[in-house]
Amino acid sequence: MDPFVRFVLPLWLGYMLDLLLGDPRSWPHPVKYYGRLIAFFTRRLNHGKGRLWKGALMTAGLCIAVFFFFYATQHLLAPWPWVQVLFASGMVFFALANRSLLQEGGEVFDTLQQQGVEAGRKRLSWIVGRDTSALSPGQIRTAVMESMSENLSDGVIAPLFYYALLGVPGMMLYKMINTLDSMIGYKNDQYLYFGRVAARLDDVANFIPARLTALLMVMVTGSGRAVRYVLRFGRAHASPNAGYPEAALAGILDCRFGGPNTYHGRVVVKPYIGEQARDIAHTDFRKVRYVNHAATLLMVLMTGLIAFFII
Repeated sequence: MDPFVRFVLPLWLGYMLDLLLGDPRSWPHPVKYYGRLIAFFTRRLNHGKGRLWKGALMTAGLCIAVFFFFYATQHLLAPWPWVQVLFASGMVFFALANRSLLQEGGEVFDTLQQQGVEAGRKRLSWIVGRDTSALSPGQIRTAVMESMSENLSDGVIAPLFYYALLGVPGMMLYKMINTLDSMIGYKNDQYLYFGRVAARLDDVANFIPARLTALLMVMVTGSGRAVRYVLRFGRAHASPNAGYPEAALAGILDCRFGGPNTYHGRVVVKPYIGEQARDIAHTDFRKVRYVNHAATLLMVLMTGLIAFFII
């Protein structure tokens, strides 16, 4: 089978499977097993002295193991091209989260509109880490939009970026890095040292994808305000990466993200991203749905086009 076909066919099959199926909660998923591995080693290592180097060794070991597991599997399946393509397609499907991301965000919007603010707050708490108990309807929708922009980068564009660079092994390595950060990359007493390397590695891994996500969002909307916001507010976020897609979406929607929020009983004041202090409307979700689908499709097309000229 032609190398170009081996590369592009899984990309498109995985992308279409994500569009059709999303992320069925009952299905076995590599990230679930990543989480179990991380939890297993964390319970045994995250105590006593030397937490920084123990966390660093765990992070490095799991990342190396994941990369070489998928590299070896791809190599072993090489004599059976269609089996290799099906395996790679499944991994691309599992690595992408665009439909589930839109589904989760849409469910918060629909719950808020149909069942009221209390139900909306509860549903929002499933997808964000902040305290949702006192949020207004506008703040609930704003929190969804912030999460959508960040997760478009982490859950869609970044995996595709690493597939373009390193194929399935690179894509699944990125998912391990991202899972490590989501589980142990916190600045609290439990993980401040143990998760430090994982958090920094995630920052490095997302440096280019976050900025690429903002660029794609600008390209699919043609929003000049989004360009201005990215240049002005992209660095305003505490994260070195999350501010760029947030700023792009704030520009597209002509709204403002950031400001004070409560996390685990503590008020955290974040810089504002954007200028227009308006409440997000229920109808704004349609534009975000378009942005996500269009940016994802453009990234898939660009990846295939680059592969055509290189392979």
